[in-house]
Amino acid sequence: MFVIIETETYREELDKWPKSEREAAHKLPKKLAENPFVGKQLTYKFLREKHLGGRRVYYLVYEDFNVVLLVATSGKKDQQATIDHIKDNLDDFRILAEKISKQLS
Repeated sequence: MFVIIETETYREELDKWPKSEREAAHKLPKKLAENPFVGKQLTYKFLREKHLGGRRVYYLVYEDFNVVLLVATSGKKDQQATIDHIKDNLDDFRILAEKISKQLS
């Protein structure tokens, strides 16, 4: 089982979603805890996206820590900018996932 962590940015973006889509997104962590590779792979095996209606959830899978980090959401219009931002900050996200995994141990 993987531990699912939501970043503050992810939570803030999710709060802006319509209620029905937000409810679907709240079911996602349980699915990811069981199988974090359900979404579409983006560039790297550990960088993935999951479509929920017309929106996307981006997450990073850290198998060595058993952590899934939910990092961002986007619509189709800002999809590439969001992916680029995540790629630019991969080192910071890894540090965060490692820190969290140590706290959980």
